Amino acid sequence: MPRPERPLDGENTALTRFAADLRTLREAAGRPTYRQLSARAHYSTASLSEAAAGRKLPSLAVTLAFVDACGGDRAAWESRWSALAAELHTPSPMDGPNDTASPYAGLTCFEIEDVERFFGRDDEVTDLMKRLREQRFLGVFGASGAGKSSVLRAGLAARIREETPDRPVAVLTPGPHPIEECAVYLAKLTGGPVAAIRDELAAEPRNLHLRIRQTMAELGDEVELLLIVDQFEEVFSSCSDPGEREWFIEALLIAAGTATSRARVVLGVRADFFGHLGQYPRLVAALRDAQVLIGSMSADALREVVIRPAAAVNCTVETALVTRLVAEAAGHPGTLPLLSHALRETWRHRGGMALTLAGYDRTGGIRHALSRTAEEVYTGLDPDRRTAARNLFLRLTATEDGVTDTRRRVSLRELGDDAVTADVIDRLARARLLTVDKDSVELAHEALIRHWPRLRDWLTEDRDGLRVHRQLTTATDTWEALGKDESTLYRGMRLALALEWAERYETAMSPRERRFLQASKSIEIKCGRRLRQLVGVLSVLVLLAVTTTVFAVRAQQTATGQRNASQAQVVASQAIALYPADPDLAVQLSLSAHRLAPTTHTREALHSTLPLAVISHPTEILSVAYSPDGRTLATANHDGSIRLWDLADPRKPVVIGVLTGHTSEINSVAFSPDGRTLASGAFDRTVRLWNVTEVRRPLATATLTGHTEAVKSVAFSPDGRRLVSSSMDHRARLWDVADPAKPTELGTLDADAEALFSAKFSGDGHTLSTGGDDSTVRLWNVTDPRKPVLSSTLTGHSQMVLAIAMSPDGHTLASAGDDQTVRLWDIAEPARPRPLATLTGHADGVYAVAFSSDGRTLASAGDDRTVRLWDVTDTRRPAGPVTLSSHTDAVESVAFSPDGRTLATASWDNTTRLLDTNVAQDGARACEHVRRQITEEEWNRYFPDLDYAPPCTS
Repeated sequence: MPRPERPLDGENTALTRFAADLRTLREAAGRPTYRQLSARAHYSTASLSEAAAGRKLPSLAVTLAFVDACGGDRAAWESRWSALAAELHTPSPMDGPNDTASPYAGLTCFEIEDVERFFGRDDEVTDLMKRLREQRFLGVFGASGAGKSSVLRAGLAARIREETPDRPVAVLTPGPHPIEECAVYLAKLTGGPVAAIRDELAAEPRNLHLRIRQTMAELGDEVELLLIVDQFEEVFSSCSDPGEREWFIEALLIAAGTATSRARVVLGVRADFFGHLGQYPRLVAALRDAQVLIGSMSADALREVVIRPAAAVNCTVETALVTRLVAEAAGHPGTLPLLSHALRETWRHRGGMALTLAGYDRTGGIRHALSRTAEEVYTGLDPDRRTAARNLFLRLTATEDGVTDTRRRVSLRELGDDAVTADVIDRLARARLLTVDKDSVELAHEALIRHWPRLRDWLTEDRDGLRVHRQLTTATDTWEALGKDESTLYRGMRLALALEWAERYETAMSPRERRFLQASKSIEIKCGRRLRQLVGVLSVLVLLAVTTTVFAVRAQQTATGQRNASQAQVVASQAIALYPADPDLAVQLSLSAHRLAPTTHTREALHSTLPLAVISHPTEILSVAYSPDGRTLATANHDGSIRLWDLADPRKPVVIGVLTGHTSEINSVAFSPDGRTLASGAFDRTVRLWNVTEVRRPLATATLTGHTEAVKSVAFSPDGRRLVSSSMDHRARLWDVADPAKPTELGTLDADAEALFSAKFSGDGHTLSTGGDDSTVRLWNVTDPRKPVLSSTLTGHSQMVLAIAMSPDGHTLASAGDDQTVRLWDIAEPARPRPLATLTGHADGVYAVAFSSDGRTLASAGDDRTVRLWDVTDTRRPAGPVTLSSHTDAVESVAFSPDGRTLATASWDNTTRLLDTNVAQDGARACEHVRRQITEEEWNRYFPDLDYAPPCTS
């Protein structure tokens, strides 16, 4: 979502000349958007635009990334940057006596021994202590980045040790093998052998309680163990054995809940895993009145976090820096690790023993310091080490359908003894991006997954491949754990899938995984010989015992069905990947895969490769809207123009008008309910009204001014007499547009947010909803538009709310967030809204949501380049999604046609796509636009076990 480039400061300095020349370089490269530069340079748009802003000297890494993306002379710019840095006396990271240990933790959580520098959570820790005296089992919940681990370790555990030094405190994380984690702790406490204790525990969940009871009795009559299970969500994201997962949950419940218990248990759980707990009724019952929420810090607490660690080492923090940090972090619970990392980097750039705003700005600030650090370390590696770093980061990330990506702890044994990987781990650990102990390695924080663009790109490139690799790793572990038992090796389609993946990502495999695949190939060849011999014997037996034919046929049908389903899934994924380069082949592959096995995945492939139409534009598309009669489509362009398309034949849209007048990119367009007026809101801070009664001869009607920052959205009331516009100036304005030629302002809504990204009217026009960068949705009573009244505030998102949609009946609101979720709310009573459901699955921020005209389908889309269709017939239990993956860049806007049969999508890839929402009709029209038939050679490559049967024969 780019901003127009602001003019440089009028003062002619070396710094402004440097920025001006960067802008000239961009102009010479054809003036690519900062979004396009970001894709080339792997730095955020904000970092790149700031480099050319002239306010401060960008880092060398950002400068060179900017230059490379624009095709400039790298060596010349590096020399120029060095000269300017010397002229400006840019402080570098402290060396020598000033290089004292940072009082800030950075990305890593505070441990028990860090209690002297842990501040801002006294109230939460005191509450936990009180609750623990009254309850034996507690769940501590919070968003990723809210600081749960630090509260549990440097807060609760440290307080317990301070008040009762002799009381044992165990802090463990489940990892892939929670039984083993319990055994390791107990062995450390008792001096017993780990293997024997593990076998004892695994035999029966109750044995954990018995072992703890026995051990505590040996320490004293009143001694109790405090068992803190941090990152409890790992039992779902890392532990792949359902039996071991159930053992762990049951063992913890028994250990804390038995009458003779000598333990109190505290779980630290990431909030977005709350739904997973519902699968275990006893766990739900235990947590019913035993939940503590770790929310965002107050402004006063944040000041403590910033000032007191520095004061402890006789360092001061500039008042302007404190003010900036509190303003940027307040109200955003997920920003704590980013704040801590930015403070650590500011410490490295300090002047003497003072942290300054100038030093903080040089780090990139809360939003960009982390990605800047990661990118600088990565770009400093040679090609072999970059490949190793990519493979390592992907291996350290857990991806699971329906769950936000999370970090994954990996044993050093899994990585093998590769010297290059070991060196990369060392470098990343020294940069505090990884946490390494004697046995394992993991990402320092999940914030890396969310805030480093390069890693997000890697994760979205091939999520199916990542799942194949994760399954391969688990299978290798099982094979080795069972003494390389042949029965655990891959066979058939599982082997074929793994081999296909391995051919593309050979360097991603560890030596252990290569050995497992080689053993699988060998046993497959051996079994093939045995099978051929067996077939000969069976042929004789069939002649002797015809009755066995029925069973053989059924077995064959089952095997064939399984083979077809697996093969269809693989081909469907390949079709989606092929579509941009070879749409003719992709269409035929997806159609054939769907006919072979009509599953959700093959249906998604059909949707993704069979758009009704693809409309190309000269620039990115930021918004799309249908006219009420469905005959006209409006698309808003990055170049400041609006195009109107005739959809008499949706398969062949025809441009019938181009509206110009805005001076910058247009963020939103909307038709009035009668279809006579089109409204548009743009970065030039204006709203424009257009008379489109005669759609082939549109006329500019009026320009609405008053906003002081970019206008992000426009929407009409149901009766068409009012219009709302929301803006980056933190205001929504209501306009009387009953006479579009003479609009007047009615009222203003001032939100606590710094920016409002979306505003929508309810079906009756009495309620207005707004969503902004404070992570909330607000409902306003606008019955009297001159005096809007706040009805309620909806909280739940952990990051900015980027889009809002209202169901046709006005009872349900959908909100889309930068936290990768869509939330559904019951707003039938606006003063008493209720949460209904949270939809997860997007791998990045969600930019758009829209309901179909019957309210049964919700579309969501975002920065992960996908569009997802959800069945929201039952808003408490949404089904789906069907995921469409045909765009090659972020999807900014979605809109259903009035009849609900077509979905229009607008993307940064310069296209608008019209998608048929009824996949049942896709097969009938699939071949209409195919220009060539799939060849027999191509068929055999994708369907080697099936006879050549091209789906499009004419």
